[in-house]
Amino acid sequence: MRALIVTAVAAEADSVAAGLTPPHQDPVTPEPRTLPGGYRISRRDLPGLAADVLVGGVGPAAAAAATATALALADYSLVISAGIGGGFAPAAPPGSLVVADALVAADLGAEGPDGFLSVDALGFGRSVHLPPAELAARAAEATGGLLAPVLTVSTVTGTAARAAELAARHPLAGAEAMEGFGVAEAAAAHGLPVLEIRAVSNAVGPRDRDAWRIGDALAALAGGFRVLGPVLVHWGGQHEQQRQHHG
Repeated sequence: MRALIVTAVAAEADSVAAGLTPPHQDPVTPEPRTLPGGYRISRRDLPGLAADVLVGGVGPAAAAAATATALALADYSLVISAGIGGGFAPAAPPGSLVVADALVAADLGAEGPDGFLSVDALGFGRSVHLPPAELAARAAEATGGLLAPVLTVSTVTGTAARAAELAARHPLAGAEAMEGFGVAEAAAAHGLPVLEIRAVSNAVGPRDRDAWRIGDALAALAGGFRVLGPVLVHWGGQHEQQRQHHG
């Protein structure tokens, strides 16, 4: 089982790598590598799981470009978008985890007289990617995370009005972030399943940096990946058996 885990910034990647580092290993080794384009990637090996943790940049376009670069250079079984994000209150408070049961491009579309039109409604493409349902459910159970849609936005929500608008369009949403849909687009182009995991650093709504709990979110992200390894290994084994059976 080989997984590519895509984060936006180095602090997120370091938290993921720390969670995937066995207790007997030095958490700063092995040294990261640099891919074409300057992308930093770190390797972590667990029994039955090889994980490459990529720093891909902020936003869906940067994430898609970085993911596509990594996928062109190695063979993977699964792609995971991971990092911190905003949580929709009260279901996803700061410090909690959200595992996506749908990766949604929440602002990809057009404004019309009757409101927002998604790119699907416009007939220009898709705005939702679905992870393997069993894997997402098992990941949420193992990490104690909320299983809910995660919205990908190009502009982080900073007002109550914007938060209310998103919640009205996506009443089941658990979190918003900036990379998941871009990662999913690249994974889909390579025929690979995708998963998204977000640790909540702040509530979706008025921008209040004093209320952000980035340290708690990064700690939750590391803790989530500390228990996620066996889930990925189990799913990877089942996935490989199914592939061989149908192949």
